[in-house]
Amino acid sequence: MSTSAFYDPGKTYDDNFDDGPTTTGREVKDNNSGEPSFSFLGKKLYSPFGIPAGPLLNSDYIKYAFENGFDVLCYKTQRSIPFNCNKFPNVMYLDVDGDLTLEKAEKPQLGLLSTNKSEKELSITNSFGNPSRGPEFWVNDLKKALSYQGKGQLLIMSVVGSIQDDFSEEDYWDDFAYAAELAANTGVQAIEINLSCPNVATEGVLCYNYDAVIGICKRVKNKVGGIPLIAKFGYFSKQQQALLEKIIKDTSPYLAAVSVINTISAPVVNESGEQALPGPNRLKSGVCGASIKWGGLDMTKRIRQIIDTNSLELEIIGVGGVMTTDDFKEYRTAGADLVQSATGAMWNPALASEIKKGL
Repeated sequence: MSTSAFYDPGKTYDDNFDDGPTTTGREVKDNNSGEPSFSFLGKKLYSPFGIPAGPLLNSDYIKYAFENGFDVLCYKTQRSIPFNCNKFPNVMYLDVDGDLTLEKAEKPQLGLLSTNKSEKELSITNSFGNPSRGPEFWVNDLKKALSYQGKGQLLIMSVVGSIQDDFSEEDYWDDFAYAAELAANTGVQAIEINLSCPNVATEGVLCYNYDAVIGICKRVKNKVGGIPLIAKFGYFSKQQQALLEKIIKDTSPYLAAVSVINTISAPVVNESGEQALPGPNRLKSGVCGASIKWGGLDMTKRIRQIIDTNSLELEIIGVGGVMTTDDFKEYRTAGADLVQSATGAMWNPALASEIKKGL
């Protein structure tokens, strides 16, 4: 398979950050023309496709992705304080056979530094820890990134709270709102709150905590006012369906859209059966790529049904395992207003161009 990727897994996060996107030789510079005919959050778009928070580290990556036809981009999740990246390596290939079901994800998955799988079958684990160089860097860099947003394109800013010394639970929720307020002051036209990553080992994934989800969404909305707000959720099992329905209904006064899914977590080991990613609390890591498409599609369908049944004014971003044009079409059929791809886009910078040919 091709080993090209605009985020180079063989380099550290900081080297990728400083060097900018790796040119793969497969770029397709996209010259959008005519009038945009698609819509998301009231914004006219040339295509309902883009890249979620994750591989777009800074304004250089945003510029690269917009130029290659990815029309809706999400700047990598940022914090109100500087925060270091997890130890290298941060990306490993996974030898997953078929879907990474919840049952399969309970068992150790083999992490590798190379793979023979094709791009269409590719799955990886990523473990960064939501690093941030702090608002002293990202506020001005976000403004620069916004200058690259062209007609028919949209840049979304992703933020997360940070637990700090002596913080109460509500202080933590307020920190989400503070980070969102910093983003709002740049002029960005949409903000995503990341509720689907475990930020510290003892915290768990926030999107399964009803009180935290409501408290954070309410506080953030109070700070950002009329700027559309998106919440990023993880996968809810069938046993969590009642919780999912309650969260979707009760956050609808604050949200304009929901994004699903982030990753599916699984223990990742080396060929000796030991923890593959170095450092404490990194045995489990988020998996993305082809093997989690089933989860993103399932959540898209379930949330679409909740929205339609309750006549909610919410849109859906479908994410997870979008590697091909057919994957994009499946998400649209499932009810996604917008589709995003991280792993697929990283290994195939021509993916947006390929998808646009079928629109």
